[in-house]
Amino acid sequence: MNDMTHPRTGALYRQIYDRVRRSIAEGQLRPGDRLPSARAYAQELGVARGTVDLAYAILAGEGYVETNGRAGTRVAPGIGRMIAAAEAPSVPARPNATYQHGMLPLAPGVPAFDLFPRKVWTQLVRRHARGLGRSEMTYPDPQGSPRLREAIAAYLSVSRGVTCTSDEVVITGGFQSTVGLVTQAMLPAGGKAWVEDPGYSPIRRCLEEIGACPVRVPIDEEGMDVAAGVARAPNARCAIVAPAHQFPMGVAMSLGRRLQLLDWAERADAWILEDDYDGEFRYQGRPAPALKSLDRSGRVFYAGTFSKTLFPGLRLGYLVVPPSEIARFRDLMRFLDGGRSALEQAVTAEFLSEGHFARHIKKMRGAYRSRRAALTTALAARFGRQARVEQGAGGLHLLLRVDGGLGTLADMVWNSGKALGAIPMRVLTDRADLQDGLVVGFANVAERQAPALAEQLHGIVMASRAD
Repeated sequence: MNDMTHPRTGALYRQIYDRVRRSIAEGQLRPGDRLPSARAYAQELGVARGTVDLAYAILAGEGYVETNGRAGTRVAPGIGRMIAAAEAPSVPARPNATYQHGMLPLAPGVPAFDLFPRKVWTQLVRRHARGLGRSEMTYPDPQGSPRLREAIAAYLSVSRGVTCTSDEVVITGGFQSTVGLVTQAMLPAGGKAWVEDPGYSPIRRCLEEIGACPVRVPIDEEGMDVAAGVARAPNARCAIVAPAHQFPMGVAMSLGRRLQLLDWAERADAWILEDDYDGEFRYQGRPAPALKSLDRSGRVFYAGTFSKTLFPGLRLGYLVVPPSEIARFRDLMRFLDGGRSALEQAVTAEFLSEGHFARHIKKMRGAYRSRRAALTTALAARFGRQARVEQGAGGLHLLLRVDGGLGTLADMVWNSGKALGAIPMRVLTDRADLQDGLVVGFANVAERQAPALAEQLHGIVMASRAD
């Protein structure tokens, strides 16, 4: 690292990234070697600390380094295999491929890692690890820990207007696990399911993998267009929607559309899977009540996850099952899943029941409001009349609409990380009217970092348009 002089050309963060990666590839930095702290390295180069933080974040997101708190940033142990793979002939990536984007600063749908209450969480982990007994070491309850299910039922009643018992709650491995569970249980082979367009693309892939048929239904300013869904697939057996905060458009489904969707499900003997992935984070008024709270016919499965409220590595989600289907889902969980880690469930249950979760959500709501405003201002200032920023009422992302389009960036595959984690709308929809959009996360962008990141993203977009 001693030969790494001050970068002279190009974006500073990219110069630093290239130099560190080259030092690793050439063996100057070996697996396990510690990199200079971001503060010390920034002082050495005479650049802002945020510039070094960004370079390190991209390196971590691509697997070259690992960041471990006070232990610092070190070269990843398996870096030799990574370099060998990188030098092998490349295989073109699939347009809908996913990538490990959580460490990239503009990745949407990722909570703020720097604001997570690590101290409280660690204390709870230690407490439950010390008290681990035989009952926690045997096979877990496939439906989920009774204590965690009780805590979730209590939380949903107060915060989301969902009235349910703990018996109606099933613990899953996150939303994608939930989608697989519900569709396998409720969709016949070849059955059709409405999905949002634009929408979360892994849902379509999951449906296709189990032999179901996803039917894209357009999203407008009121949410899913139910009339269009009926016209395209009147015999659909399921609709998968995010009514509180649609991804990526950010709209909340209107009351009229909610009632229309519920009426369709009852008349068509169909089911609705409600994805309430970040309904807690609303910055204008109070969070809207869940669609499930309006369900009087038992047609709605309500799905939530701790990936957006706590951290995605926890891999815990939950599903509220209509009473008529509880027995079936107990059997499915027993034979298809087998249950989740008892320790992680115990820690999460206590985090909820002791009030830490409610306090955390309140704190995050304020922090995200501030970070969203800072990045919105920075993007508007840098792009000017070249683009406009669209905000929903809540959530963890913005939609940047660039006049004249994104150039080659529109065809970027998810695993390239080229746009600092931001996702082109081309990945999420084929709709021609949305191809100028870029989904930009803000949760991991501290206010002081917003101007630099807006500058870097502007450079990336302009360079892509020039290609």
